[in-house]
Amino acid sequence: MKQNFFKKVITAATLLFLAVLIFAPVKQALAVDSDDYWGGNDLKTYTRDNSGLGEAADRDPRQVAADIIKFILGFLGIIAVIIVLYAGFKWMTAGGNEENVAAAKKMLINGIIGLIIILSAYALTNFILNQIVSATTGTPLSQ
Repeated sequence: MKQNFFKKVITAATLLFLAVLIFAPVKQALAVDSDDYWGGNDLKTYTRDNSGLGEAADRDPRQVAADIIKFILGFLGIIAVIIVLYAGFKWMTAGGNEENVAAAKKMLINGIIGLIIILSAYALTNFILNQIVSATTGTPLSQ
């Protein structure tokens, strides 16, 4: 009984959340530029001068978030490639032992699946961030 109630509550909350996301007004976001986001030129200049970041303080926070996400996904991609390479090495050095070959095959398949997931996440994230930034600023995300 309680489980059925919680399912209904979670479903209703999810539908409400999706409705808010879908029907949120976009017009206000289009009117904001980077100067408004940082609080005007005075605050932007103060941040640049006192943060120790120099010209990097002028970067849009959305661009910084995009760069962080891309860095993390790139790092995960490197790890997935290393797993695939290690699985291939393990297979080549198995010496005909069926257990080691089976373990290497399993590791290789899992590494390739992980690589596909990471590449898909990278492509999807890149597309979504480009669309968000171009919709809110009118300029595409710098590569």
